Amino acid sequence: MKSHLKDSEALSGNGRQSVAVVIPCYGVRNHILGVISAIGPEVQAIYVVDDACFEQTGRYVSEKCDDSRVRVLFNGENRGVGGATIAGYRQAVSDGADIVVKLDGDGQMDPKHIPILISPIINGIADYTKGNRFYYLEGVQQMPLVRLLGNAALSFIAKFSSGYWDIFDPTNGFTAVHSKVVEHLPLEKVDNRYFFESDMLFRLNIIRAVVMDVPLPARYADEKSNLNVFRSIPEFACKHVRNTLKRIFYNYYLRDFSAMSLGLLLGLLALSIGMIVGSTAWVTSVRTGVVATSGTVMLAALRRWWASS
Repeated sequence: MKSHLKDSEALSGNGRQSVAVVIPCYGVRNHILGVISAIGPEVQAIYVVDDACFEQTGRYVSEKCDDSRVRVLFNGENRGVGGATIAGYRQAVSDGADIVVKLDGDGQMDPKHIPILISPIINGIADYTKGNRFYYLEGVQQMPLVRLLGNAALSFIAKFSSGYWDIFDPTNGFTAVHSKVVEHLPLEKVDNRYFFESDMLFRLNIIRAVVMDVPLPARYADEKSNLNVFRSIPEFACKHVRNTLKRIFYNYYLRDFSAMSLGLLLGLLALSIGMIVGSTAWVTSVRTGVVATSGTVMLAALRRWWASS
């Protein structure tokens, strides 16, 4: 898939790209100043979004931070990490940023990796980049076991809903996106809570954006994540199923209808018939005590095989 931005004027090499960082803030007062101070000169603007934080992080930054790049935004009500990030996206794009980086305020993401994260976008080979904490073995060993297993499960089901089969670690919030892509995204429809990153991948696939994983290590110290991975799996699974069905409908039936579209319909039909035939034969066999014939078994199996081929 070719990047929509590769041939655009914004990435043609005519001028330096303006980079902005969005930091959604809720319960990160103890870490936020350290995160801001670690952001390098490659970034021209920093948007700290106070998401109705009970610690008044935004006010704290306004009083204690003297970095001229920082602008504090306040959400009147708590909108979640997605809602806070979207508020930052809108302001950054409105102010003319070419690339917008999303960075958490809890210190788990090292700002020194921003140049690596945005490099594929600057070079025109990606529209959206995201960190992948699973690439380096040392980083995986540092990850808490519960988070490791939960993220692995979420990564697997996210491949189905997003359509990006070569990406991993979908809940990683260390991301970068070109402003031209942001302008084409239906931001008002993107999930405002912890499903934000996964829902973004689904929305990006719908507009045919090129997404690339960038291997980046995570840091784990005394910060606490508000996301309980295992408790989120049922909710995330339902939303992933919804997005999977939407993606298939949008891409294979609404926008196009090909041999693959027809094959998918026939496969689902064959699978349904095979399951009905097999289940009926099994129930009948249990009730009567008569073993189903080999022909009946083969018929059900062949229908299921055809459906999966």
